[in-house]
Amino acid sequence: MISAGDFRNGVTFEMDGNVYQIVEFQHVKPGKGAAFVRTKIRNVIAGTVVERTFNPSDKYPTAFVERKEMEYSYNDGDLYYFMDLESYEMIPLNSDILGDNFKFVKENMVCKVMSYKGKVFGVEPPNFVELQVTKTDPGFKGDTATNATKPATLETGAEIRVPLFIDEGEMIRVDTRVGEYMERA
Repeated sequence: MISAGDFRNGVTFEMDGNVYQIVEFQHVKPGKGAAFVRTKIRNVIAGTVVERTFNPSDKYPTAFVERKEMEYSYNDGDLYYFMDLESYEMIPLNSDILGDNFKFVKENMVCKVMSYKGKVFGVEPPNFVELQVTKTDPGFKGDTATNATKPATLETGAEIRVPLFIDEGEMIRVDTRVGEYMERA
């Protein structure tokens, strides 16, 4: 059990039959009245974020979210297959679980598969991936406005904006959390 007074960022707990994770929290002690905890909580399964206030003495059961490293093997239509690195068992996951940042993952990359009580609800790709640029327009000499970018297609099919000096065939590092170019690899 965890009391609302002990909430910290990243803590997961059960409430009303759902699992929530603390995104932000703030202990408020007004001059008049009782103290309370103002939070932003994310429903771990549905992904929705809600603002809610708690009494610091409220208690909730702690939820243990399992994050297991698995290797993405291949996809077959809407099913994406992940291999457990310990038992070599193949687990099929539906495409609606994956999320938007999965477009930067290529085969044989290790991802974190998140589950609660055996039910998989999300896949976390690596924070940084190195991918090859397969299609982009050439940059022209003298085209040097500050922070000028151009669209580029990566080997996974994802499209991002890259600086003008990046050419086709180059390897670049991408931050999957925000979907942006970081640097040449």
